[in-house]
Amino acid sequence: QVQLVESGGGLVQAGGSLRLSCVVSELTLSFSRYTMAWFRQAPGKEREFVGGISWGGGSAYYGDSVLGRFTISRDNAKNTVYLQMNSLKPEDTADYYCAATLNVRVNRIRAEYAYWGQGTQVTVSS
Repeated sequence: QVQLVESGGGLVQAGGSLRLSCVVSELTLSFSRYTMAWFRQAPGKEREFVGGISWGGGSAYYGDSVLGRFTISRDNAKNTVYLQMNSLKPEDTADYYCAATLNVRVNRIRAEYAYWGQGTQVTVSS
């Protein structure tokens, strides 16, 4: 079973930065075959799409609320996907989840992703 492990969450002041990492293991195919994404879920809210990146990293897509502040990237040699978060706001506070799919296209729909990590908590203080 594919396993995803997130790290890098924590407490940061508004305006600060964090970089999340997600290491993928127990793959059935090469990591480069998986489309990767980050979602987040704040208390009492639905899980929302943050960003996604294609197989080779050539295409990236973002949710409207993070566009221009967050950057998703991947290192296929390390089986790792990253989320660089800059200019953080209190409303970015949430649990952040890494997700993987063998679908070719980046999709904003949660149900399209078959594999999920356990999440890492990000708290942004005002």
